[in-house]
Amino acid sequence: MRWDQPWWLLVLPLLLPLALWLARRDAARPPAVLWAGLMDLGGRWRAALLGSLGLWPWAALLLAMVALGRPQQGVSQSETETRGVDIVLALDISPSMAAEDFRPLNRLHVARETAREFVRQRRHDRVGVVAFAATAFTQCPLTLDHDAVQELIQGLDFGLAEDGTAIGMGLATAVAGLKESKTPSRVVVLLTDGQNNRGQIDPLTAADIAKAFGVKVYTVLVGRGGVVPVPVDDPIRGRRIEMVRMDVDEATLAAIAEHTGGRFFRAQDPEALAGIYSAIDRLERAPIKSIEFREYRDLGPWLLGVAALILLAHAFLTTTLGFRVP
Repeated sequence: MRWDQPWWLLVLPLLLPLALWLARRDAARPPAVLWAGLMDLGGRWRAALLGSLGLWPWAALLLAMVALGRPQQGVSQSETETRGVDIVLALDISPSMAAEDFRPLNRLHVARETAREFVRQRRHDRVGVVAFAATAFTQCPLTLDHDAVQELIQGLDFGLAEDGTAIGMGLATAVAGLKESKTPSRVVVLLTDGQNNRGQIDPLTAADIAKAFGVKVYTVLVGRGGVVPVPVDDPIRGRRIEMVRMDVDEATLAAIAEHTGGRFFRAQDPEALAGIYSAIDRLERAPIKSIEFREYRDLGPWLLGVAALILLAHAFLTTTLGFRVP
C-alpha cells in the first residue's frame, strides 16, 4: 500500500471532531417517522440507526478525502544492488577430451555438466560460450537467457571442429565476445586438457590481448595427464579402450592466468572441477544495479463508490425512517 498524494490526509484530523459534534447535535432532534411500516422495527435497533444517521455524510466525506490521497495497492518500483559479471566459458572440444580418466565419464561430459551447474548459479550474470579444437567458434554470445546457455553447452560435442587444440584461438575468440562489454568485471574461464598445437594465435599472445581489454582469465587444466584411458573405434575389433599418453602444458596455462590477474586450477576428478567453478563463483562478483518495475492499482475510485452508496442510503433513510419535521 502506498499514497500518491498523502497531504490530503492532513485534513482528516480537522474533520473528525467537527463531524462528531454535528452528529451529536443532530441526534438531539427527535425524528418523526412517515413510513408507518417501519414503526414495527425493534426500538433499540431503530434508535441506533437513527442516532448514527448524522455521521453518514461525514463518513462519506472522510472516504472521499482518503480517496483524494490516492491509496494504491501493488508493489513499488525498487532499485536494488546485486552483483554480477560478464563471463565467457571457453571449452575444449578436441578429441583428447574423450579420455575417460573421470571414469565412467569422459572429460568433455564432466566439463559440460559442471559448466551448466556453474551457469545455473550465476543468475545475475551474462554468460557466453566459446568452443575450440583446431579452430574456435562462438557457441553462444553473452546473454541472460541461462536456459539457452545450458542447452547450447549440452550441444557441444566432438566433431564440431577439426582435430587439434587451438588454446590461443579459443581465448582470443572469448575475449572478442567481451570487448564491447561495459560491465566492470569481465572474465574468461578457459578449460582445456592439452597443449596448444593449432591456430594462428599462440596462448600468450591471446593473454596479452585479454590483458589489454581488462579481461581476467581463469584457466582450468582438466584431467590427470600422462597415460590415460581413451576410447578407440576399431573397424575390425569395434570400440575399445586403449591407454594413451597425453601431455599437458601446465606452465602456459598458469602463465595466462597470472598475466591477466586470474588463477590457474587443475582438476583431476569431477569433484575437484565442481569445486573450481565454486571457487571462481566466490572470486568473481561485481556490483550492478537492478531496477524492478511494478504496477499499482488505484483504490481511490472504489472508495468514492462506497462514499456515493453511503450518501444514497442516507438520503433514502432521512426521507423515510429518519424524516424530521421542522
